[in-house]
Amino acid sequence: MNLETYRFNYSLAGNLQKPLILFLHGFMGNIEEFDEAIKLLGDNFSYLTLDLPGHGKTQVLGNDEYHQMEYIAKGLINLLEELKIEKCFLVGYSMGGRLALYLTLHFPEKFIKVVLESASPGLETNLERLARIKSDSQIAKKLTRISEQSEFHIFLDNWYNQPIFSNIQNHPKYQKMIESRLENKPLELAKSLQFMGTGYQPSLWENMKESKIPLLLLVGENDEKFIKINTLMSYRCKIAQLKIISQVGHNTHIENTLSFVQNLHQFISVGCGV
Repeated sequence: MNLETYRFNYSLAGNLQKPLILFLHGFMGNIEEFDEAIKLLGDNFSYLTLDLPGHGKTQVLGNDEYHQMEYIAKGLINLLEELKIEKCFLVGYSMGGRLALYLTLHFPEKFIKVVLESASPGLETNLERLARIKSDSQIAKKLTRISEQSEFHIFLDNWYNQPIFSNIQNHPKYQKMIESRLENKPLELAKSLQFMGTGYQPSLWENMKESKIPLLLLVGENDEKFIKINTLMSYRCKIAQLKIISQVGHNTHIENTLSFVQNLHQFISVGCGV
């Protein structure tokens, strides 16, 4: 579907008479990211999943600046309108969580409740942003130099060896996750990192204080960095509630899908008649 600047690869599944959940994957994820969670949620909802720009089969028809958060957010709102989706629940993981928070704050009329998994409102100071931009630029350069699948596999193994991911490399679903990540194109991922990275996005710390949309913040027990970030988020935004999922790191929906789904379902069901 060509919506001005994007040709989104998306799936609209389930009984459309049921409440709809829009899922937004993280960096290097794709349309399949939440498949296991959706299986557990079953026929209580309908589901909109997609490849974000720079990922999977979604095409960016404009120039590179359309990998920026502001443009992608508007593209997603256009997609919802094209699909005649007036309001929905929203779930975003990591990069997708940052985008979900931006959507919540700028288009609150479209969302009922929002779940942010291992997400952040960005960086507060220019100094922090500049340091992160420099770091992400180095990673983006590595991605642009990848020419073979074996090199991409090594990059992914190194990526998931970071402390925030805890021991995900020992998880039974790790290899399946890597196979899914390998479906992406390194050059497109580099553009996503360059224009959608935490250093480039606008800081949402001040804006989130005014949020009127109920927020659930999910974070893994072993992800110390994001526990600190999300604890501060819950202090800043009185309508947000924080849940820590035990014995997992950054990617809670893969490491403990059942607990992720239980927390999500409980949160969105309260007061919504689901």
